[in-house]
Amino acid sequence: MTLSTLTRPQGANRALIDGEVSSPDAPLVFVDEPVLVNGFRKMVRNLEFDVAEMALTTYIAAKEHGVAFSALPVFLVRDFHHGATQVLRVNRPRSVSDLAGGRIGVNRGYTVTTGVWGRAALAQAGLDLESVTWVCSGDEHVAEYAPPPTVVRAPEGRNLEQMLLEGELDAVVGANITHPDVVPIFEAPDDAAAEVLRHSGVFPINHLMVIRDDLLKENPGLAQSVFTLFAEAKRRYVEQLRTQPDGSRQDQILARVMEITGECPLPYGIERNRATLEALIDTAMRQHIIHVRPAVEDLFAVETRELEG
Repeated sequence: MTLSTLTRPQGANRALIDGEVSSPDAPLVFVDEPVLVNGFRKMVRNLEFDVAEMALTTYIAAKEHGVAFSALPVFLVRDFHHGATQVLRVNRPRSVSDLAGGRIGVNRGYTVTTGVWGRAALAQAGLDLESVTWVCSGDEHVAEYAPPPTVVRAPEGRNLEQMLLEGELDAVVGANITHPDVVPIFEAPDDAAAEVLRHSGVFPINHLMVIRDDLLKENPGLAQSVFTLFAEAKRRYVEQLRTQPDGSRQDQILARVMEITGECPLPYGIERNRATLEALIDTAMRQHIIHVRPAVEDLFAVETRELEG
């Protein structure tokens, strides 16, 4: 058996992709998928891979609609998202709540995880999300998902940067625009996100790993073997992060999290991430991403629910 595996090279999985960490119990074969989000769609709609990196909110939406895969508590990608919402410099509102009644662009679909966390930050700052029209530049990975009536598609041939610069949008979330006239809505956004972490213990999760349910059923122990591989690769990365960070944004954010918490910035396992997972589920319910609240444990493969790494 070999396991076709979708994931993007990054610090926490580099030792796996480079072959420094491996196991005959879980022979991962990495697929060439140049655009990771296209791989998410292939996995959600066709179960095209055996093991796959997956956006967290895409996963919980897919689970609600019966997609036959299960997650491992391997949280490969995390970030601060207060900087995800951008506005024109000249129109930066005095208060986030001033965006009420406006139109805010969302990169790709409404369920994209960066957008979900970005909207959560706006809500925490006082914006009534129900008062906004959310203008998405793409559709949803989960074809069965129906967004709320406040969500519309951007006009054909228009992109979010154009629409923001020309005044058709009041703000955008997750578009990562690099233009001298465009700034984050929050001043010092990473400082704001760091304060949330200090007070709530929530460090947003973007991506985790999933495995097809038929493989889990046929191969007892597989989920644990894959978890162990990713945990070892991550351990090596965090050790490097402590001694030789490479200066990337990822390293800078994780180093800051490590300074605030005094612990590993990428803990794997349910219990050490419960606050963040519960916050994401609450947020997904409030934003109409899901309609039935799952128990945290039910999102993960049974044999991984007690694992830590």
